[in-house]
Amino acid sequence: MTDPATVAAVRSPLSDGDWHRLHPLTPVLRGGLFLVVVVGIVITNLRDRIIGWLVPGLADWEKYQADPVDYVVSNNLILLALLAVLGVLLLLLGGFWLSWRFHTFRITGDDVEVRSGILFRTHRRAPLDRVQGVNLTRPMVARLLGAAKLEVVGAGLDANVKLEYLSTANAEAVRADILRLASGRQLARAAARDEAGGAGSAHARSRAAVAAVSAGLTGLIDGAEQPVAEPASVVHIPPGRLIASRLLSGSTIWLLALGAAIIIGSIVGTPWVLFTLVPAVLGFGAYWFRTITRALRYSIAPTPSGVRITFGLFTTITETLPPGRVHAFEIRQPLLWRASGWWSIRVNRLSGRSANDAQSQQFAEVLPVGTRDDVERVLRLFLPGISAAQWQELVVHGLLGPHDNGDPYVTTPRRAWWLRPLSWRRNGVLVTEDAALLRRGMIWRSLIILPLARLQSTALAQGPVDRACRVATLTGHTVAGQVPGGIGVLDRDDAVSLWQQIAGATITAAASDRSHRWDAERTSTMDEGIRSV
Repeated sequence: MTDPATVAAVRSPLSDGDWHRLHPLTPVLRGGLFLVVVVGIVITNLRDRIIGWLVPGLADWEKYQADPVDYVVSNNLILLALLAVLGVLLLLLGGFWLSWRFHTFRITGDDVEVRSGILFRTHRRAPLDRVQGVNLTRPMVARLLGAAKLEVVGAGLDANVKLEYLSTANAEAVRADILRLASGRQLARAAARDEAGGAGSAHARSRAAVAAVSAGLTGLIDGAEQPVAEPASVVHIPPGRLIASRLLSGSTIWLLALGAAIIIGSIVGTPWVLFTLVPAVLGFGAYWFRTITRALRYSIAPTPSGVRITFGLFTTITETLPPGRVHAFEIRQPLLWRASGWWSIRVNRLSGRSANDAQSQQFAEVLPVGTRDDVERVLRLFLPGISAAQWQELVVHGLLGPHDNGDPYVTTPRRAWWLRPLSWRRNGVLVTEDAALLRRGMIWRSLIILPLARLQSTALAQGPVDRACRVATLTGHTVAGQVPGGIGVLDRDDAVSLWQQIAGATITAAASDRSHRWDAERTSTMDEGIRSV
C-alpha cells in the first residue's frame, strides 16, 4: 500500500480528508445576487400592493400620489423604514450564511464528496477511480472576485460533482490534488486487475505487484498537473479569423435566406413584414457575439494528464481531456470556409452531461476554426500514432477526396446515386487498423473518425427504400455527443463486409490500446511530433 506520509506530502490542506467549506461568497455567486435583483424589481413594481397588504390601516394609500420615500419622510417613519430594510438584509444575509455553512466538501483517498442544502440535504460523491477529468471555470463576476468553480467529471450521465466556488489559488491546488489521486487510483486498480487475471509464475506476479505500487506512487507524487502554469498552445487562432469564420457560418446563410424571403414578402404583400427582420437580426447578432466570445483566448496543449483546453473571454473554462476518453472525432468544413481552407474539430467524449446540454455542445468543440496544419496538430494530440504517410492519405482521400487516381473508400453504388445526388461519390467508409473513417457531404464536408478501441457496437439498418435499392446504413455507436456515427446508402454486401471487418478489428484494437495511459514520456514524444508539423 501507499505510505500515508507520502500521500499527505503531495496533498494541499484542502485535500486532507476532512470537511471544508467553500468560498464565503459562494451563495452570492451561485445566484444570491440574481435573487437580490429579482426581489428589488418585484418590490419596485408591486410596492403599492405590498404596502397595502402589510399596512391595511392605510386606507387612503391609493389616494396618496407621492413617492413612498416622501410619504415616509413626511410621516416621520424613517426609523421604522430603516429597521424594515435592515431586517430584510439580515434575513438575506442569514440565509446566505446558512447556505454557506451547510455547503461543505472533502477529498479522501477514495472519493470527492459534496454536501449542501439547509432544509433538503444533498450528498453527492464521485469515486476517484471513475473520475474522467476536472474542469475549472471562471465566470466574469467570479474572476473579478478572485474565485473559480471546479466540476469533477464522472463516467455516467449527471454524474458530475461541482465545487463552486473556491478562491482561484485553492481551485488550482484542489484540481491538481484530484487529478493526482485519481491517476494513482486508476493506475493501481489497472495493475491489480492485470495481476489478478494473469497466470504467470510467482516471479511475474511479484513484479506485477511491485509495478502496481510503483505506478500508484508515480501517479500520486509526480501528479497530473505539474506544473500548474498554463502550457504553450500548439494552435493560435487570430481574432480576425475567428470573427470571419462565425460570420461565414451556416447560420449566416439562413439569415440571408430569411432576409430575402422577408423582403420579397414585403414587396408582394405588406411592408410591415420588414419589421420581422429586426428581431431576427438581433437574435443572430447575439448568437454571433456569444459564439465569438466563447472561442476567444483559445489554447490547446499537451500536459502530463492529457490535453489541456482553455477558452472564453468573459467566462474562462479550462479542461483536461485525456485522449483515451475521446470516442469520436469530426473534422468539418462549411461551404463558405472552403476558399480560406478552414476546418473545425468536434468530439464525442465522456462529459457527465446530456448530449442536449448547452455546455456539452460547447465542450464538444476542440478546434473552433483552423487551417489544415492546425487540424493536424490537434489530431496528433489525440491520435499521436498517425504517421506522415497516413496523415497525407487522410488529407488527400479523407478531407479533400475523392480523387480520380484511386479511392480506397467504399462509396455509394452508382445505381443509388439519386438518394445522394450531390455527395454519392464522396459518401464512403474506410476501415484501418485503428479507426473507421466515415466521409460525408459535398457542400458541407466532414470526415468522422471512430477509434475502434472505444467503439461500443456497430449496427446495420435498412428501410423499405433501402431494401428495394439493395443499400444499407452502417452506424458505429459511441458515447452520446455531437458527432454522428452513421453513414447511409452503402451497397448491402459492402456494408455487411464492413460490419464484419469492424467487428474483428475492434477486438484487436481494444486489446492493444494504451491511449488511456497518459504520462510525461508520451507527452514528450508527442511534443516532438507536433514540432515537426
